Amino acid sequence: MTWEPQPGWVSVPAGAGSSTVGVWRTERGGQPLAIKRLARPQPGDPPELQDPTHFAYWRREADVADTGLNRATPGVVGPVSGVEEDDAGITLTSEWVEDAGINGLFVAHALGRFAAADLGERPWLARGLLRSRLARVERRGGWPTLARTSAADLADSLWHRREHFLGLYDALPAVAHHGDVGAGNLRGRDGELVVAIDWQALGIGPVGTDLGLHMAGAREAPEPLLDAYVLGMAESGREVATVDQVRLGARIVASYTAVSRAEWALARVAGGEGALAAKFRHPSVAPYLRALERVADELEALLA
Repeated sequence: MTWEPQPGWVSVPAGAGSSTVGVWRTERGGQPLAIKRLARPQPGDPPELQDPTHFAYWRREADVADTGLNRATPGVVGPVSGVEEDDAGITLTSEWVEDAGINGLFVAHALGRFAAADLGERPWLARGLLRSRLARVERRGGWPTLARTSAADLADSLWHRREHFLGLYDALPAVAHHGDVGAGNLRGRDGELVVAIDWQALGIGPVGTDLGLHMAGAREAPEPLLDAYVLGMAESGREVATVDQVRLGARIVASYTAVSRAEWALARVAGGEGALAAKFRHPSVAPYLRALERVADELEALLA
C-alpha cells in the first residue's frame, strides 16, 4: 500500500534532503505535531544515501530519534520523536517546534556547548561533512557562475586551494556537530537550550564546523559569533580545542559554504534575460551575496 499524507495535514516548507518526501503540520489531542516522511532508497538512487557515514544517509534522523541521542545533549537538543517504519520508508512524528526568534549570538553560544557532547561510537554518525559537500560541488563543475563576477579571482583561488585547506581542517580536533544549522532548523528555545529540528547531518567533525555554517548565514559579524561559541565551549568544562583552532575551522567552513551558496543562488537565475550583474538584487540571490560579504574578511584572511 502506497504511503500518503492524511487529509488535513498541512504541508510546510522543508529542506530538500535527498530522502525527504515532505513535512506536514497537524494536531493530535490539541498538541501540534510535525510529520516528516523519509523514502527508502531505490535502485538507481545515489549510493551515498546508503552510506552510514555520509551526511545524506537516508535514515539518520530515525536512528537519532530511536536512540534519543539528541534529548540530553548540551546546548542544543531535539524534540521527542516517534518512528514508524514500513517497506517504503520511515515516518517521523515529533512535537512541533515554534519559532522563538532567537538571536545569532545565543545560537553560537549553544553550538559551543554542543561541541562538547559525547555522541558515542555509533556507526551512523556523519563524517567528512565538508569534504562530501565540496565533492558534490565538484561534480557540478565547481563555481562557474562566480567566474563571471568581480569575485572570480577570489573564488578561483579558494577553489584551487581546497585540498590544502581541507587538510588543515581535517587535522583539527574532532567534536560533535549538528551539521545543518540554518535559522530554520535552530528555531526553538527551552531555557538556555536551543531546540533544533532536522538532525539528518548529526555527526563528528573538525571543531568549528557548526560555527562556520552558522557564520555563513547569521546576521551577526563573525568575531562576536566566535567569542560566543568559545565561551559556550569553555562552559562545558572540557578541553575541546584552542581559540585559534576554532577560528581556523570556522573560517574554512564559512568561506566554502558562503561561496558555494552564492554560486548556487546565482546559477539559478543566470540563464534568464539580462546581464548577470543586474540579477544581484534578485530576492532569491541578494541574501546569499550579503552573507558572502559578511564573511569576506574571513575569506581574505584564509587566503592571505
